[in-house]
Amino acid sequence: MDNFKQKFIEEAVDLIDTLEKTVLELEENPGDIDIVQRVFRIMHTLKGNSSMFGYEQIDRFTHHMETIYDLVRSHEREVNGAILDVTLRSVDHLKQLLHEAGDESPELMAQQEELMGLMDNIIEGKEPAESQPAAAATTTPSARTTPSEQKAAPSSGSYETFYVRYAPVSDIFNNGTNPLYQVDELNSLGESLVRANLDKVPGLLEMEPTFCYTSWEVVVATTQGQNAIDDVFIFVENDADLEIVKLDSGNLLQKEEFATELKRLWAQPGGPVGSEAVRHLVPSRVEVVDANTAKHSAATPSRTLAKDVAISSIRVASEKLDELMNLVSELVTTQARLTLFAEESNLPGLMAISENVQKLSRQLRDIAFSIVLIPIENLITRFHRLVRDLSKGLNKEVRFVTEGSDTELDKTIIEGLADPLLHILRNSLDHGIEDVETRIRAGKPRQGTILLKAYYSGANVMIQVSDDGAGIDQQAIHDKAVEKGIITADRKLTKRECLDLIFAPGFSTSKVVTDISGRGVGMDVVKRKIAELRGEVEVESERGVGTTITIKLPLTLSIIDGLLVKVDSTSYVIPLAAVDKIYAVEHRKVVHQFNDVVVLDGVQIPFFNLREEFGLPEFSGEHEQVIVVNFEERKVGFVVDMVVGEYQAVLKPLGRHYKGQDMISGATILGDGTVALVMDTNRIIKFFTNQDALTLGAESVGEDDK
Repeated sequence: MDNFKQKFIEEAVDLIDTLEKTVLELEENPGDIDIVQRVFRIMHTLKGNSSMFGYEQIDRFTHHMETIYDLVRSHEREVNGAILDVTLRSVDHLKQLLHEAGDESPELMAQQEELMGLMDNIIEGKEPAESQPAAAATTTPSARTTPSEQKAAPSSGSYETFYVRYAPVSDIFNNGTNPLYQVDELNSLGESLVRANLDKVPGLLEMEPTFCYTSWEVVVATTQGQNAIDDVFIFVENDADLEIVKLDSGNLLQKEEFATELKRLWAQPGGPVGSEAVRHLVPSRVEVVDANTAKHSAATPSRTLAKDVAISSIRVASEKLDELMNLVSELVTTQARLTLFAEESNLPGLMAISENVQKLSRQLRDIAFSIVLIPIENLITRFHRLVRDLSKGLNKEVRFVTEGSDTELDKTIIEGLADPLLHILRNSLDHGIEDVETRIRAGKPRQGTILLKAYYSGANVMIQVSDDGAGIDQQAIHDKAVEKGIITADRKLTKRECLDLIFAPGFSTSKVVTDISGRGVGMDVVKRKIAELRGEVEVESERGVGTTITIKLPLTLSIIDGLLVKVDSTSYVIPLAAVDKIYAVEHRKVVHQFNDVVVLDGVQIPFFNLREEFGLPEFSGEHEQVIVVNFEERKVGFVVDMVVGEYQAVLKPLGRHYKGQDMISGATILGDGTVALVMDTNRIIKFFTNQDALTLGAESVGEDDK
C-alpha cells in the first residue's frame, strides 16, 4: 500500500503544478469556461484520489475548492480576484499538506481553517463587494450545495452520455483497491444507471473471500466530459478490463424511452450486455470514443488511448537516471579504450567490432541524453506566479511573456538555473519596471513587460530575460565603482565593461534596500552559479528603454563531443561545438610580429600559441595546427602541435584544489588511461588577453599581405 501512496503523492504533485499553471491561465481569461472545467477536473481528481488513499485533510480541503468551481461552472459565481487569490493560496497550502502528509502541524491546520473560511464566504456569496460580480451578488443559495447536488443545474445540451463497462481483475483487493469506489465516483459525475453482473460469482464452497467476481455496467450522463471518467480509473487502468463508449451528446437518461428500454435490457439474466446492445437503443449520433471496444483481458484493457499514454510516459526516479548516465559515461570511456586497442592491434575483424560498438554507444548516449533533458517550461511555470505576486506587492502592472518554453536542458542544469533566474526576475520587477505613474509620464504603456525567452544556439541553449523598464544608469555604476575603489576616477570603461560591474560582489546602485531584490548580493551569485553550470552571462541595457540579460548554457554537463589535440606531451579536448575550422600552417608563417595574427584564407585571425601561453619550449616541427573557434561573433585561433581527432569526452570534475581556475571545465580519461583536460575556449581567450586586442580579427587582406 505504501507504493500506491507514493504514487499518489507523485501524481498529486504534478496535478497541483498543473493546477497552478491553469489558474494563472484563468486569470488571463476569466470568462473561458473550458479553463474553468479543467480547474474543476483537477480539483475533482485530487479530491477523489486523496479520499481513496486516506488523506482526509486534502480530501476535505479540495472539496471546498471543488465546490467553488462547480458554482462557477453553473454560472452561479463569476471568476474574480477573490476566487483567484484564495485558489492560489490554496495551491500553496496543498503543497504543504503533501509535504507534511500524516503529520500536519497546528499552524498548518490553522491556515487550512482560515482558507476554508474564506472559501465558505465565497460559496455562500459573502465575498467582498468590490470583487464580487453583480450577477453573483444577486444569487445567494439558501444552503451550501455540493457538486453532486448541483449536477442537474446545467442545461441538457451540455450533457454527454457514456457507457462504461468495468471488470476488475479478481485479485484487485490485494492492491488495496475497493472497486466500488470507482462505481461511486462514476455516479457522482452526474445521472447514472448501474448494473452489477454477478454471472461469475461461484457457489459458496468454491468462493475465495479475497477475490472480486463482480463486474459493472454503467450508463452515466455528465457535463464533465470523458476526461472526468478517465480520472476515475487513473489508478486501476492496468487492473481492470475497461470499456468506455460515448453514446450521445445529450442526456439520454432524461429520455423516458431510452431509460425504460435500458432497464428492460439489463433486467435479462446472464453476463454483461455489452456496449453494442446499449448503442442500438440510441437512434442516432453515436460516437465511439475508443478505437477498440471489443472485449479484452485485464492485461490488455480496451481503453487503448489511456493505455498508450501509460506506455509512452512513465515515471522514473531521478536517482535511476543519474545511475544510467554514469553507466553510459563509463561505457563511452571503455569504448574509447577498445578503439585504441583495435587500432594498435591492427586486426580487421576487431576494428569492425570496435566501429560497431562506437556507433552503438553513440546512439545509446544520445538516447540517454534525451531522457534527462526536460523542457524549461517546468521551471518557467513557477515564475508566472512569482511575477504575479511580486508585481501586486510592488503595486506595479506587469505582463510576463514566455517564448521557447519547450526548449530542453539537462535536468541538472534546470535545477541549478532556478535561483539565478529568480534573482534576475526580482531585479527586473524591483529596479527595472517602473510604477504606473512613471511609465505614463515617460510615454510608455502603463503595463510593463518582462520577456523570458529560451532558444537553441548550436550545442548551447540561450536564455534571455528582457524588460522594457528604466534600464541601467551607466554613470551611476561608474560613480559607485569609484566610490567602492573598484576602479579609479580617471578610468574610461567601455559600455560592456561598465555593465559587467553589476556582477561584482556586493555591488549595487540602489539607495533603498527592499525585501524583493535584497541588498545587492544577488548578481554576483548569479554569475557564480551560471559559471558552475559551465555557462556565461551578459547584460545589455539602454537607459529608458530596458535591460536584457542573456545566459548561455551547454545542453548537458556529462558528455561532450570534442576535438582531441596535443600540446607538447599533454592532451587537451576542445569542445567541438566551438570549433569553426582547422588549418595546417607552416611554423614560419605564424607571424608573431604582427600582433599574433595569422592569415588564413585571406582573413587575419588573431591567435594564441598554447605552447607560449603555457610556458613550454618553442615548437620544433615544420607544421602546426590552428584550431579556429567562435568567440563572441568573431574568430580566434589556437595553435597546437597536433590534432588527434574527434573524441567523446566524459567530463569528470577536477577536484577542490582546482576550483580557483575557470579555464578548464573538467577532465576526461582517454583510452590509454591518461587524462586529458577539457578547455573552456571562451574563458581562456578572456583570461589571456584584453578583448580589445581582438578587434582587428576577421579583416580581409590582399595577396601582397600574405
